[in-house]
Amino acid sequence: MSVTINTNSAATIATNNLNRSNSMLQKSLNRLSSGLKIVNPADDAGGLAVSMKMSAAIKRTDAVNTNLANAQSFLQTQDGALSTAGKVLERMSELKTMSSDVTKNATDIANYDTEFTALKAQLTALSSEKFNGVSLFTSAASATNLSVGTTEDGATSVNLDQAALANAVTTLTGAANLAAFTQANATTALQNVATLRASNGAQSSQLSFASEMLTVNKQNLEAANSRIIDVDVASESTQLARANILVQAGSSMLGQGNASSQTALRLI
Repeated sequence: MSVTINTNSAATIATNNLNRSNSMLQKSLNRLSSGLKIVNPADDAGGLAVSMKMSAAIKRTDAVNTNLANAQSFLQTQDGALSTAGKVLERMSELKTMSSDVTKNATDIANYDTEFTALKAQLTALSSEKFNGVSLFTSAASATNLSVGTTEDGATSVNLDQAALANAVTTLTGAANLAAFTQANATTALQNVATLRASNGAQSSQLSFASEMLTVNKQNLEAANSRIIDVDVASESTQLARANILVQAGSSMLGQGNASSQTALRLI
């Protein structure tokens, strides 16, 4: 190679190599400091798009899981009301039996009837109970329609409506007083409440399994997203050390390349 002054090919090549090594060093520093494999969209445009969709799915899963937990609280409150309704009906049935005692006079029966009327009012009040402003026993099914999965899963929804408690109340409101009330009325009303509690338990069980499935889905989504977006610290540390050495070597060789032009002066 000829000796020239205006053009220093060795220094130019060394400069290009140094720039590339420095770029790799900066990229490794950015990745390790952020913990992300994809710092800029240019690093992996397709991977970034997939990661964004997965991140959104993870957040939706969290939101649905929170909704399920709130629904469980709704069902527990609902079951508490149903349990109380069952006790009320049992007491009303007991009052009917005691009022049939031949040793009871009219005043005694009237006292039983007073309690019967109060309990009937309490049962009606129970059917109007609310949870955070939402009726526990609404007839508006859409008001208590709950999805048990994320939208993209196409998951079916659970209707938490328990309007049938009104059937138990209706059965009793037809009885103006204790005398008009029959044990058949009590049996029917108790059966309605028992059916509602069974339905409540079935829904609670379904929500528990749905929540468990969502938890597993979230774990898998997070693992998949991590493989796309998170940096492999061990591998990237190796790349950082390599780039650091190349930068130091490139800087040294650039100095050597610049000094090589001094050879021309010795010939003059």
